[in-house]
Amino acid sequence: MLDYFALGLLIFVGLVLFYGILMLHDIPYNIAVSRNHPHQDAIHATAWVSMFTLHVLWPFLWIWATLYREDRGWGFSDGQSPKNHVVHLEQQITDLQQRIERLEETATSPKASANSEEGI
Repeated sequence: MLDYFALGLLIFVGLVLFYGILMLHDIPYNIAVSRNHPHQDAIHATAWVSMFTLHVLWPFLWIWATLYREDRGWGFSDGQSPKNHVVHLEQQITDLQQRIERLEETATSPKASANSEEGI
């Protein structure tokens, strides 16, 4: 009787592990579905291929599935054109150049040199 119980338990544990591995490999696909990813089918197919390649591709699938979000796309832009970024960077450079000029003027003014001679 105990032999049949052990055999049944062994089969049950094997089935649970097999099902668990299948569910584990579907996590990137489920993430892609929830984010309405445009490559859902490719992620699902690659997850199956990953099972036969000793799970080498699975971390990359996770990254691939989480990169895309429906509200902001791939997440590499903020919705503004590159020209707006260039204008903003040019403005920052101009502001920094003006700040450096003001600092240099205060450092070379006669008052600053007088204070340095006094030891203050």
